[in-house]
Amino acid sequence: MKNLFSVFLSLVCVNAFATNYPPTPSPTPSPTSSSCVSLFSTTVDWEGVTGLSLHQYTGKIKGIDRDFVKQGLVLYYLDAFPCYGEASNVRVWLSPSGKPDQDLRLVCIHKPEKISFAWRNADQDALDARTTGIITCPIDGDRNFTVDISKCERGEDWSKMK
Repeated sequence: MKNLFSVFLSLVCVNAFATNYPPTPSPTPSPTSSSCVSLFSTTVDWEGVTGLSLHQYTGKIKGIDRDFVKQGLVLYYLDAFPCYGEASNVRVWLSPSGKPDQDLRLVCIHKPEKISFAWRNADQDALDARTTGIITCPIDGDRNFTVDISKCERGEDWSKMK
């Protein structure tokens, strides 16, 4: 056992002496290198990035476009500067009569002029699934704002986007 330990210790020592000390620094890619891509989200620190304070905004969905709402309309808020959505309040279901199941809650640097949603037609108890497309809506109000669905512009369906 003592001999085995001695052999092991000698191999570790030989390996240490054979290693290049100090380690040779690897070359740093230049910022213009096409192989160097750095993507990161600024959403989590918009206060730090802008120097402006975040505030909570509450949106009520109203209005009805029966041809659009049909048996019900599920809206998913799409984060976009100056706001991002609070996780539990970014999905709103509109009944066929236009009554929402909850308010929209956003955290914003300043009041947005318009917001966008991914949407799909579905019953209230339907499981979440892929959405159909995008709508962009103007908002009225300030920290407590309203979104009138009848004033929203329907964008292309996802299947038509490239």
